[in-house]
Amino acid sequence: MKLPEAFITKYTRLLGDSAPAFFASFDEPVYSGFRLNPLREQPTDLPLTDPVPYTHWGYYGKVSGRSLPHQSGAVYSQEPSAMFVGEVAQPQPGERVLDLCASPGGKSTHLSSFLQNQGLLVSNEIMPKRAKVLAENLERFGVANALILNETPEKIAKTFPVFFDKVLVDAPCSGEGMFRKDPDAMSYWTPEYPQACADRQHDILREAVKVLKPGGELIYSTCTFAPEEDEQMIAWLLATYPEFEVVPITKTAGIVDGKPEWADGNPALAGTARLFPHLMKGEGHFVAKLRCREAIGTAKKFKGQRPNLSVEQRDLLAKFAKTTLTQTFDHKQLLTFGDQLYLMPIDTPDLGKLKVVRPGLHLGTFKKNRFEPSYALALALPADAVQTEIPITMADWRQVVHGDTITVTGLSINKGWARLTCEHQPVAFGKVVGQTIKNFFPKGLRFKAYEDEQ
Repeated sequence: MKLPEAFITKYTRLLGDSAPAFFASFDEPVYSGFRLNPLREQPTDLPLTDPVPYTHWGYYGKVSGRSLPHQSGAVYSQEPSAMFVGEVAQPQPGERVLDLCASPGGKSTHLSSFLQNQGLLVSNEIMPKRAKVLAENLERFGVANALILNETPEKIAKTFPVFFDKVLVDAPCSGEGMFRKDPDAMSYWTPEYPQACADRQHDILREAVKVLKPGGELIYSTCTFAPEEDEQMIAWLLATYPEFEVVPITKTAGIVDGKPEWADGNPALAGTARLFPHLMKGEGHFVAKLRCREAIGTAKKFKGQRPNLSVEQRDLLAKFAKTTLTQTFDHKQLLTFGDQLYLMPIDTPDLGKLKVVRPGLHLGTFKKNRFEPSYALALALPADAVQTEIPITMADWRQVVHGDTITVTGLSINKGWARLTCEHQPVAFGKVVGQTIKNFFPKGLRFKAYEDEQ
């Protein structure tokens, strides 16, 4: 790989004797990985022989995006060093958590695994197209407690002052840790680019610090090696906000201490973590954890979002639940956007004028005299929450995800809604009519799957 000359000069100076090994690592193969979804039954045909040592659910290896484990949300593909960020954050069930720069969703899905669909996960992405991708990935993973926003850090800080237990800022950065995985990332790198990114990171952090409760934790990460965006960023935060202190991160598997000598020499910076590609099996990351000892700003009186179902909509939903589900939904958590119905997470604040991508779990659509369940609901409900589940074969699954109608003999019902499953994984809702199952797999997500991608 032909690295930029200025990049070589910079890291030769910074890394000294270890620089040759660092540069040589860019010619080594890229490490791929995936995480299991702890809320799904574990797939039986995945390569689970090489666990990522610092994660609960991570493994080295590749999973096809057109495979059943991926489509059903049983796994999430994620670069191995990026998995360390969620492990450092490790929120507890019931906490309020913000992922401020969340797309495409790898770290949000990881946070959700720890939360176990309890508490509130606010996943925000400032770019509209990327926010849509974020929503799709959280939907497929079966995340039921996420409020997905398309907002600026300033608006987030204004809406949620002194509100969260954990805040993750996986900051937009110069992407030096992406060079091996995506050589095109070098095309926009210049010697000045890391500082330009650092200026933007300062602006993001100025807002992020305002939303933490006393005792809450800020997790800051980048996929770059640049000191301007890493140790120097944390040194600036500590100097600017004495309310914060570094929480030392435990390192393993080749992960090393941050480098105080690359910033202001503050020994606390050694408590941050460096993931270098020549020292561990991954592309590279920087992670810091900081505790907020005293709130910056004042919390405002909590005002929750009000439900808005009509009597007619309640009746249609109740009729659907009675014939299809084994559970009902708390009306206090139900919100409609037009004819779309959502289950809001507990502690959802008044959404006001926020740009909302998803105000919670998408339950379905109200149509004339009926309620039609969503794909998201099919993937999020536990097995015992659906009255009728129909196991289908892999051949049937390939037809379903392609958008075809399937025929199944020996069904226990001849009319009504049923969730389709394949190898114990949720696939989608289907409408049974005799021995035919009408396909409700979303048109925009359909794809052609091949036998070798099972």
